[in-house]
Amino acid sequence: MPKQKPARQKSGQTYVYPVVVEKDGDGYFVSCPALDGCFTEGDTYEEALKNIEEAIALHIEGRRARGEPVPAADSVSLAAVEVRV
Repeated sequence: MPKQKPARQKSGQTYVYPVVVEKDGDGYFVSCPALDGCFTEGDTYEEALKNIEEAIALHIEGRRARGEPVPAADSVSLAAVEVRV
């Protein structure tokens, strides 16, 4: 029986970024505040989250390819405000 090669592990760093998901008329809009210009959308909540994961990965890969630093995750808080008009 031939000897099998061990599975190769993908090396890479794991990043955790908060994202903002907003429901709109056509589905969901999602953005990553720590990565300027990194946003996407999806028809469902799950699709929107999958899409932002891909967008974040592409954003980081692009920064690395250009020799730019990868920003640290910003702290995001959610608050409600009362506005009287």
